[in-house]
Amino acid sequence: MTTFVDRVELHVAAGNGGHGVASVMREKFKPLGGPDGGNGGRGGDVILVVDQDVTTLLEYHHHPHRKATNGQPGAGDNRSGKNGEDLVLPVPDGTVVLDRAGNVLADLVGQGTTFVAGQGGRGGLGNAALASARRKAPGFALLGVPGEARDIVLELKTVADVALVGYPSAGKSSLISVLSAAKPKIADYPFTTLVPNLGVVTAGSTVYTIADVPGLIPGASQGKGLGLEFLRHVERCEVLVHVLDTATLEADRDPVSDLDMIEEELKQYGGLENRPRMVVLNKIDVPDGKDLADIIRPDLEERGYHVYEVSAVAHMGLKELSFALAEVVSKARAARPVQESTRIVIRPQAVDDAGFTVTEEGENFYRVRGEKPERWVRQTDFNNDEAVGYLADRLNRLGVEDALRKSGAHAGDGIAIGPEDNAVVFDWEPMMAAGAEMLGRRGEDHRMEAPRPAAQRRKDRDVARDEADQEYEGFKPF
Repeated sequence: MTTFVDRVELHVAAGNGGHGVASVMREKFKPLGGPDGGNGGRGGDVILVVDQDVTTLLEYHHHPHRKATNGQPGAGDNRSGKNGEDLVLPVPDGTVVLDRAGNVLADLVGQGTTFVAGQGGRGGLGNAALASARRKAPGFALLGVPGEARDIVLELKTVADVALVGYPSAGKSSLISVLSAAKPKIADYPFTTLVPNLGVVTAGSTVYTIADVPGLIPGASQGKGLGLEFLRHVERCEVLVHVLDTATLEADRDPVSDLDMIEEELKQYGGLENRPRMVVLNKIDVPDGKDLADIIRPDLEERGYHVYEVSAVAHMGLKELSFALAEVVSKARAARPVQESTRIVIRPQAVDDAGFTVTEEGENFYRVRGEKPERWVRQTDFNNDEAVGYLADRLNRLGVEDALRKSGAHAGDGIAIGPEDNAVVFDWEPMMAAGAEMLGRRGEDHRMEAPRPAAQRRKDRDVARDEADQEYEGFKPF
């Protein structure tokens, strides 16, 4: 049974915004008291948050589809719909978020770090919010915007100060078990370690974390064995420690060739050239192991490595190694750039940015792309002529009509608003955007107008009577 997963594909869907509602206040002796339709609620977000108690992505391996709740629709009497609840997904420290193309979206390091993986949809406005001096009684409301849905990839890169690398059965798990309180599975056959083990070491006043990376073999960087699955776990480590087996029983292996092979795999993986290296010659409690360590140590030191001879089983040389690692880790931490306090970056819109684009796609066909036009289309109820007219007015005010004319569009040409897989297509009628004149003053209801004063009503009645008398006086029978 799988108990450790460090890479998953997650399908997230934020909540949809609730629809606004078109409603008219109705009271005794006042059947048309004005629009009172409430707004729809906002859809819930999908949020990733770093939780130190989570160490694996196993939960998302078993349940890869996650969805936040939708916002509720509005109601009459100016009652807005309830917002959808955010879906918070805990992830391990060191999780990298990528899109399906491999582009990094976020690097989540540090307790409480968050990333909004899916943005909840806006709630639609009710007709009360759409009312204005010109549009006193809108007979329509806006629809809620669908929540963002996308596929993301989560990759876990272990956050540790020291990474132990080496051949299978070189003694990495044994070493981490005696340096820290970690209790990894230990055996003398290859690939005993199937997951990275993490331990905490205290050396004087320095506390650091140490991880043993599952055994690497030739070709690991190209996917052979377990190496490719776990090479990513050494990326965040400050120090790389080669653990070499000086008591190997395999005739075709020796510690120096093991070191060269591991270095070649790290080079092929890339990005680790500047990390400090140390060499640990393990199993010196075995007589042949001690003799071999004495032979190869000068050669390794000539290469510039700091070499330490230890025995994880006999607890030999561990204190010296622990403090040496603490010193290197302390220097690496001191060399880190100081992180600046969080700043708000303001990116103003360019003065020549219209907020949308118009592109010609084939003969007599144009596509409009932009955040506002696409959102407005999703909010429009196309079964309501008044709502369609309102959309046309909004597009006209944004400048879409003028941009289409400049691009060469003519009446009857096909216009698509939105991406290819989710667009609204219609035949363009240039006068439609100015269609307030075609339908009259859209959204107005003369029954909603305030009653005339009594004096004005009497005056209008007298005028009407005089006009009728004059017409009668001019009447001549046959």
